[in-house]
Amino acid sequence: MSLEPGRLLPLFTAHSGGRSPITCEYRCGNACAHEAPNPTGNEYFGDIAKGVSRRGVFKAGAVMAAAAGGFAALSGTAAATPSQAQAPAPAPLAKGRTVPGTDFTPVPPNKLDAVSIPDGYAQHVVIRWGDPVVPGAPKFDFRKQTAAAQAKQFGYNNDFVGLIPQDPLGLRNLLVVNHEYTTEVHLFPADQYDPANPTEEQVKIAWAAHGLSVLQTLRDPIGGALRTVPSPLNRRITLDTIFEVRGPAAGSKYLKTSADPSGKRVRGTQNNCSGGVTPWGTVLSGEENFHQYFANADKVTDPAEAARLKRYAIGTGTSTRKWERFDKRWDVPREPNEPNRFGWVVEIDPNDPNSTPVKHTALGRFKHEAANVKITADGRVAVYSGDDERFEYIYKFVSKGKYKKGHSALARRHNSALLDDGTLYAAKFSGDSPGEIDGSGKLPADGEFDGTGEWIPLASGNKSFVDGFTAEEVYVFTRQAADRAGATKMDRPEDIEPNPVNGRIYAALTNNSDRGAAGKAAPDEANPRTRNKNGHVLEWDEERGDSAATRFSWRLLLVCGDPATADTYFGGFPKDQVSPISCPDNVAFDPHGNLWISTDGNTLGANDGLFSVPVSGPERGHVKQFLSVPVGAETCGPVVTENLVLVAVQHPGEDAASSANPTSHWPDGGGSQPRPAIVSVWKKGTFGLPGRIGHR
Repeated sequence: MSLEPGRLLPLFTAHSGGRSPITCEYRCGNACAHEAPNPTGNEYFGDIAKGVSRRGVFKAGAVMAAAAGGFAALSGTAAATPSQAQAPAPAPLAKGRTVPGTDFTPVPPNKLDAVSIPDGYAQHVVIRWGDPVVPGAPKFDFRKQTAAAQAKQFGYNNDFVGLIPQDPLGLRNLLVVNHEYTTEVHLFPADQYDPANPTEEQVKIAWAAHGLSVLQTLRDPIGGALRTVPSPLNRRITLDTIFEVRGPAAGSKYLKTSADPSGKRVRGTQNNCSGGVTPWGTVLSGEENFHQYFANADKVTDPAEAARLKRYAIGTGTSTRKWERFDKRWDVPREPNEPNRFGWVVEIDPNDPNSTPVKHTALGRFKHEAANVKITADGRVAVYSGDDERFEYIYKFVSKGKYKKGHSALARRHNSALLDDGTLYAAKFSGDSPGEIDGSGKLPADGEFDGTGEWIPLASGNKSFVDGFTAEEVYVFTRQAADRAGATKMDRPEDIEPNPVNGRIYAALTNNSDRGAAGKAAPDEANPRTRNKNGHVLEWDEERGDSAATRFSWRLLLVCGDPATADTYFGGFPKDQVSPISCPDNVAFDPHGNLWISTDGNTLGANDGLFSVPVSGPERGHVKQFLSVPVGAETCGPVVTENLVLVAVQHPGEDAASSANPTSHWPDGGGSQPRPAIVSVWKKGTFGLPGRIGHR
């Protein structure tokens, strides 16, 4: 690995850091600078049970004993009993041995304007903002952009990356990428863009830069690089693409607008953050920070409507991008239902370029970070999703019908329809160490942050389980329904994915600077730190390993931050041997079941990165940094296969005030403007052939 010595950082020195003001403004509308939109006072079970003995709590959760035993068996530690003071330390691996898939030399924290990778690995830029996607796309010209060109080119600020194999060897793949948001002060030359007075063409360019891209790719069998190729499957989906609304809220009075009196056809998708590839070969994508695109919600006078808008933090006053000047759908008083048409999980069929994308209302409406699928024990479909905001909730949907194996057009239609009929739940967490959580990050006496939980049903089909809410209202105003149901407030739940090897579910909770602040929810065992600036990673085991279950056992795998500080935890692994990690965002798994974590907003003074973590055995919790991204960038969308790693490098150089003085010149170097891009990384093997990721 080639790193400039002068740019390396002291490994464990804490720095002020995190996102730049520009990122905060354009990505989420400065959400953290405003009051969190969840005003409820949901009680946490650990607070209610402060006077209950630990043994009594265990008796209350006895139904989860088998699941807890499964935790112990897979982690290599004994299950804690009420009398234990400390869980036993895992036995070390034999000398010279490393967990398969994680055997590489970690990249040290740094501030380089490059994608830094381990020694013995190579990289290639697969595609960057403005590169051609569909036929007729012109060559990118930063100073001469048009909406017509951008609609055919790779969009801006790539986030989720999905790789769908089309042959047994994985040489031909469909690549599906989300384009989360636009940063107009970087999207355009500084001398062409006035934030107070954008032109109509500039606004339309931004609409075209949102959405998704579908690309045919070929894997170089010799060099290892992934390359895009022309194909009739290549496709751009933008804010002008028509989506079909399906599920129990399709046609709802809350979704009807003057442009769509049916409430069943929505124009476009926006702020598509992470997502997931379904077992049937489609892609689910979460609409996240949609609130910031709307204007003038403060002018709505109806109290019930105003409360709903406020609960979703829909924009007041003029918007940052000023889109409301060119289309009334962004002006809330003129189109009060338009915000309700965003915040859904959308489904794209990359195998059929003529298919109409879908918005699935049965999965609820909130700021979906992602949506990932696991098949239940009886063959139904469970979908997990987090609501990415301070003090929001974790959700699960379980279908009524059963999954049909295969990737045929018939199987894809059948399985997609499963997402339109089932039960929507919100999660409630209970800790097993009441009275021990003081907000410092200190471990409870049993040596772990852990406990049990339950899935609270919100609605199923046309039936509501929430007092005072119709089923229609549960789906459209899911946050308020979960408030009423008593779900547990979490520290920004983001990507949630099932581990295909051990069957557990893993969730990244990025951070929450308001946890424990005056008038805000106090720390609890599932969110154990006051002013949580570095986040944590949660894992849980559904009862009997079945995603249709309504109870689960959980524990924290990681409490992130500087390993030298007392408030961090790395699954029991020695803290002096791990890479520092801050603000976990997206998660993925390699073929061995190791967890891979990408970060967003590192507060430790280094660039964001991608990290591997074994989740079982003696190296459980051994965090190792695999790569870091350039200055000002975020690491997104990781895909990890046996011989390939893909990451989306989002918003490089976004710590600059505008495009006039870029702080990054990645990926093209010289004096070029930074461009978000997808990067493939592989191990250099013998005779020029690619090797195996994480193997010496």
